[in-house]
Amino acid sequence: MFFMFNSNKMFFLFILFLSTLISISSNTWFGCWIGLEINLLSFIPLMSNSNNLLMSEASLKYFLTQAIASINFLFIILLKLSTIKNFEFNNIISIIINSSLLMKMGSAPFHFWFPNIVEGLTWFNNFILMTWQKITPMILLSYYFNKNFLYFMIIFNVIIGAIGGLNQTSLRKLMAFSSINNLGWMIFSIMISENLWLFYLLMYSFLISIMCFFFYILNMFFINQLFINNINNMIKLNLLINFLSLGGLPPFIGFLPKWIIINFLMINKFYLITFIFIMMSLIIIFFYIRIIYSSFMFNYYKMKWLKIFLKNNFLFYINSLSMTSILGMILSTFLYL
Repeated sequence: MFFMFNSNKMFFLFILFLSTLISISSNTWFGCWIGLEINLLSFIPLMSNSNNLLMSEASLKYFLTQAIASINFLFIILLKLSTIKNFEFNNIISIIINSSLLMKMGSAPFHFWFPNIVEGLTWFNNFILMTWQKITPMILLSYYFNKNFLYFMIIFNVIIGAIGGLNQTSLRKLMAFSSINNLGWMIFSIMISENLWLFYLLMYSFLISIMCFFFYILNMFFINQLFINNINNMIKLNLLINFLSLGGLPPFIGFLPKWIIINFLMINKFYLITFIFIMMSLIIIFFYIRIIYSSFMFNYYKMKWLKIFLKNNFLFYINSLSMTSILGMILSTFLYL
């Protein structure tokens, strides 16, 4: 099963959950920093595996990047406590705090570690890294953000997440760049409202969990496996639906939180950011469609002896989740009634 663990991993998952609660419920920056450190030290054992060198390398890279971000965060909060309140100096402090938190969550332009680490992890660890590990830095970012600085970071995220995924053959790296793109939307949503951010995060977590579950069950890590292996057409159709929902195509439920953000942008006359958001979403939908088009149209007979069988309960689960994505437009229709 997707969530089958031994007792040690369950313990570290519990500590991971607890560390997030410590950070977001703390009333001092030191408490937030302690929660971030406990989060780091609880996620490393989940990543590392002595039998897999890629996982060990990924856990080491993750530790080094997170440690650098934590040092910057600790240094700047010590500096903030010890200096006289000055508007210009506070502006610099807010930028450095924002930068260290953006580095922790794998945001552009501090994203260079993120795709490489994702490549060495299992699908479940990727799911945690793309969803749960973004909660603490995001909430801390909402406490003390520099609005003008974050506008540039949002545009960086959306553009790099879209363009970076164009030439990828690895499904894990593709999901990583998709996560970077969605991070731009999430940062903007938390600048609007924490409730909107929570709604976007839950919707994104739901969609990314479907994709990670798909690829875990099918044991797929590269795009060519989608058309080399003998996969049922119904599974390919479900993949198409969930890919398009993750990209934010209007008939699907993934469009709903993006629609709310676009409405806010248009009401407040952020026309340039709206244009960038929509154009980059079109690029993401383009390479999603290109992947599924290849899997539907290519017929590769050499590997047809490797037939993938899925149990009926898995198919029922996947079909029901895909139906949830399709019914998203009904929810969107009644949103403003």
